[in-house]
Amino acid sequence: GFGGEHAVAHLMAQMPGGETGALIAVMALVFALGFILEAVEIIYIVVPLLGPAVLAGDISPVWFAVLMAMNLQTSFLTPPFGFALFYFRSVAPPSITTIDIYRGVAPFVAIQLVALAAVFLFPRLATWLPDLMFN
Repeated sequence: GFGGEHAVAHLMAQMPGGETGALIAVMALVFALGFILEAVEIIYIVVPLLGPAVLAGDISPVWFAVLMAMNLQTSFLTPPFGFALFYFRSVAPPSITTIDIYRGVAPFVAIQLVALAAVFLFPRLATWLPDLMFN
């Protein structure tokens, strides 16, 4: 109602790197928000605010959705508020500390970030099946 979508679109257009830079900024923001918010809250904040600006260009909506989903999945494992970590803490024996859990999850977060980078660099990993089914 106040033209915020135009301001966001203008801000995203001014990002260094064009559409790619804007997409990287959105993914970095989603990853950072994953430290403190739950996935549903991030979806309600980021997608309506930044999604239209990102998708106004040449970016595939399917690819963007897959990147968002993978990024949000990573947020379940990132300390301090990774919800999967709290579930594990509740079933882990007392000899395993919370710091041990945080250290143990680091390789899995790294693997997920590598997979996110692979889908980012090779969009066909996310779009070939929908293209095959719907085209």
